[in-house]
Amino acid sequence: MIHGSETVTITCSTSEPAGAIRFVSPDLDEVIESSRQVGLLAVLAVAEHAGEFDKIIALSQRFPGFIFPCLGVHPVQEVSPGQQRGATPQDLDAALPIIEKYKDHLVAIGEVGLDFTPRYVSNESDKENQRQVLIRQAQIAKELDLPLNVHSRSAGRPTIHLLKEQGVEKALLHAFDGRPSVAMEGVKAGYFFSIPPSIIRSEQKQKLVKQLPLENICLETDSPALGPEKQVRNEPRNISVSAEYISRIKGVSLDKVMEVTTQNALQLFPKLKSILRP
Repeated sequence: MIHGSETVTITCSTSEPAGAIRFVSPDLDEVIESSRQVGLLAVLAVAEHAGEFDKIIALSQRFPGFIFPCLGVHPVQEVSPGQQRGATPQDLDAALPIIEKYKDHLVAIGEVGLDFTPRYVSNESDKENQRQVLIRQAQIAKELDLPLNVHSRSAGRPTIHLLKEQGVEKALLHAFDGRPSVAMEGVKAGYFFSIPPSIIRSEQKQKLVKQLPLENICLETDSPALGPEKQVRNEPRNISVSAEYISRIKGVSLDKVMEVTTQNALQLFPKLKSILRP
């Protein structure tokens, strides 16, 4: 049963380069407590590179039954502060042993995907490297019977097509920046789309929600990014902003949005079902 305003927030990033809710953040306990107070049932902590895998697992162990880990190699990797590049198979090589080590603890493989933003890809070889990294992680997800948490910036259609080609059945397209018509290709494949609080300042996200069936929508914050205000640290408690805005766009009650999106999350991430109270 869903109680009151409880819901599930997806993709609370812990990546340090973005100024995240870091594992060593002095106010981490306060951030988690404020998330519980607004009724969150669970938070998914999503990795971006092998160097933070152990921190993600430690975070989930520190807050058992509330923070759940997802490990994966993001399509954009940081070389140094302010310098980033597309992912390569070598990045995945470093990650695979750690994913294998923690596979029984994971609720998803992620964050994975494609990012064809020009500053990250300069030629077709760069794109192919990202594709190979995503293909391998899609295979791992199928082997472990886990969903994929997918990034697809400037690559919406190529990402959805690749997922379909690889036979991926369980995927969450996070903060999808493509056209609604492209998103509907994902809907036909049974994929879900998560909506961040930045919807209040994104016409693209608003158009996307208008067309997506509520049955294919999940909520996310992508903390510390994609908050209601630019350049202000986002937190999981802001999930209510997403829910309220979706309610207005869809013309349905807030309770309905919370109930349906929570059930969607539990369908996509079945390991979370243990959090429900009778």
